[in-house]
Amino acid sequence: MTRATLLTITTPTGEPLEGDPGYVVADFDAPQVRITDLAVTRGDGVFETVAVINGHPQALEPHLARLAHSAELLDLPVPALDVWREAVRAGVADFLTRNGDAGAELYAKLVYTRGVEGAAFPSGWLFVDLGEDFTQARLGIRVVSLDRGVRHDVAETSPWLLAGAKTLSYAVNRAAQREAVRRGFDDVLFVSSDGYALEGPTSNVVTLTDGVVRTPNTDQGILAGTTQAAVFDFFTARGLRTEFAPLTIEEVRAADAIWLVSSVRQAAPVTHLDDRAYPVDADLTADLNAYLLARTE
Repeated sequence: MTRATLLTITTPTGEPLEGDPGYVVADFDAPQVRITDLAVTRGDGVFETVAVINGHPQALEPHLARLAHSAELLDLPVPALDVWREAVRAGVADFLTRNGDAGAELYAKLVYTRGVEGAAFPSGWLFVDLGEDFTQARLGIRVVSLDRGVRHDVAETSPWLLAGAKTLSYAVNRAAQREAVRRGFDDVLFVSSDGYALEGPTSNVVTLTDGVVRTPNTDQGILAGTTQAAVFDFFTARGLRTEFAPLTIEEVRAADAIWLVSSVRQAAPVTHLDDRAYPVDADLTADLNAYLLARTE
């Protein structure tokens, strides 16, 4: 395959001029971002990652809504979602035209920043590329719980910490994932300082206990998951009750089954959480991932 498709969003906010789509397909190998862009110097911006399956951007509308919500939390101008929407579709079409494999698992990454320092105008771009091979992760992952260092109600007590916004400031998430590997695990489940399960660095946690499927409340500074919503739809269709609830780490550890779910990896069953092992229902997880990968909305 060739390199990724890159689009620069020329009109990240507001409506473009007549005849101008608000984006341009750019040269992936050419310089595009100013070194004084606040995304580079401060991590001051937001992003979304959209899975593209069989040429279809999955859950595009929820991702765009979440982009706008994150922008609002950062006091960024309202993004022109019509422009971003069409840019995603154009990027996918360009990638497939040049590479020809409509069946490949791709992703589109949208980046929206406060722009070049002093310019008072946002920056925006997106790119479409081939996703990782998550075959092994969809069979099972080992997860370690790590203290996030904040209370579960941090979004209410300290909104300036931007809990629940998908910001470009991912250094802590990356550090947590490296710590997991150092400890012999594959991924992380963050826990609040007062003992509540929160989320993974790039995922939501979903549990199955006594026939009830649960995920932590999003008002605990947790990013509302687009894939998590689809997981609930899957289990609801199978007759199981689904609910948001404050879950302590001990309640998660007591679950019959656990998954970490995210947009591109989809559903990864947890084989171990810390020192406890969990059986994996391979058929159920395969059905769940087949459902997630087949989504057209």
